[in-house]
Amino acid sequence: MSQPVPDIVIADRRLEASVLRVLVEHYFEDMVKFVVDIERGIAAVGGELHADAEARLLEHGSRQEDLWGANYYPGRGQEGCLEYTALINIRPSQGNCSMVVEDEALRRRILDIAHAVIGRGEALP
Repeated sequence: MSQPVPDIVIADRRLEASVLRVLVEHYFEDMVKFVVDIERGIAAVGGELHADAEARLLEHGSRQEDLWGANYYPGRGQEGCLEYTALINIRPSQGNCSMVVEDEALRRRILDIAHAVIGRGEALP
């Protein structure tokens, strides 16, 4: 019998499709929230709120200023699978005054990490 999938998984390598399916279907059915640590190249995937995944990464040694939230939509393709919106992204002190990640270089880093550990927008099997 396989282990149950927790609500939030910290990923430092590509998640298995079966694990991603459970995380996607757990709260939202068509997407999953995640938070990346742009310095460590890891992501906390899952949870009802971005703040839940953020807290998990902070518990595991991440620094607040390195954490950014987004949403992943499987089946939307490589360029359409991410939405760079999360309440935790409101950071005037870091030059981001809205829920949307505004800096293109930062968005690219988030995309690279998401593609490496979550997926490239492929449909779930």
